[in-house]
Amino acid sequence: MKKGYKRLFLFEAILLVILLLDSFVFNILTRYSTFAFLVLSLIAFKIVFGFEKDRNRYFKDLVIEVITFLLAFFLIYYLLGIVVGFYRPGNYFSAYGITTFIIPTILLIILKEVLRYMILKKSEGSILLGVMSCILFVFMDISDAIYYNSFSSSYNIFLLVALNILPAISRNIVFTIMTTKTGYRPIILYLIIINIYVYLIPIVPNPDEYIVSVVQFLLPIALGYKIYVFYHKAADEEVTRDYKKRHFAAWILPTIVVVVLVYFTSGYFHYHAVAVASGSMKPNIYRGDVVIIEKIDEQYQNLQVGQVIAYKYKGIIIVHRLIRIVKDSEHYYFYTKGDANDEEDGFAIEEDMVLGTVNWRIPMIGYPTVWLNEI
Repeated sequence: MKKGYKRLFLFEAILLVILLLDSFVFNILTRYSTFAFLVLSLIAFKIVFGFEKDRNRYFKDLVIEVITFLLAFFLIYYLLGIVVGFYRPGNYFSAYGITTFIIPTILLIILKEVLRYMILKKSEGSILLGVMSCILFVFMDISDAIYYNSFSSSYNIFLLVALNILPAISRNIVFTIMTTKTGYRPIILYLIIINIYVYLIPIVPNPDEYIVSVVQFLLPIALGYKIYVFYHKAADEEVTRDYKKRHFAAWILPTIVVVVLVYFTSGYFHYHAVAVASGSMKPNIYRGDVVIIEKIDEQYQNLQVGQVIAYKYKGIIIVHRLIRIVKDSEHYYFYTKGDANDEEDGFAIEEDMVLGTVNWRIPMIGYPTVWLNEI
């Protein structure tokens, strides 16, 4: 092994020992101490090895590749949200949210990927040093999860592996390979967007943690494959650039369509859409129709007998006609019936159950959502 390789191996080994101790013994690397750890690591690397500049002739094309890839991902992910539902993250547009979550996340990503690039650049293609680097950054990602896992049962170990270790391995293998080709800037762009969007967008899909872990495992692999294909086709630079511009523009219309769909199906806005899953409102509303619900903003006194309303009962959205309203000294109670049903619904609908009124329907386009929910 070359002298420079030995020093680099020792440098990586020291960092790895610190991370192993943090994972199994101390857990001293919190968000801010990890920042200090990375800064000190980069300073030490600069003193011992010096820095390499990130130069890549395809940088602009790679940026377009990353952005189009993320557009495709978000289109698919938010379409999934129409089935699995959405949730509203906390408000991070505050001094606390920006300084505690957004800025530290961005800084940690930048420092980590710059350190990865510098190590791999000095490794000069050494497989041993590349593998060592990959292991180092895997433990950097999972040290907290290891420390706080009780290892008290096989199920806890399974969760650790499925939700943390496997995605970290996938991510770091791909980024280790990509960094040697793309430099650190395209990866930083990808990681900032994929990690920060949840703080910036008012609604995000709400799949269970197992779906999230599968997405986290497969997404870096898909990105790595896309970059591989890009380099495979990049011999004709002019054709490549022209193709990328057209390829990027082709995602604009699908993005607008999905934004509109999410707007109308998320339930967080004044109007939203729901697919009707039963035929209880025939012949006015059929199974598979989509109805547009208009929120009433707690103006319950404006509801009238004969209106079609939507309400949530035991987690299910029901669209039925209002047939009776009862008011006591403080609250309204509503009674409904499906147009195709012989009897009224056998319960009172309280105010907090009412979602809004139904005034419009779009025939049949809700069948895919109904079928997916029945799988």
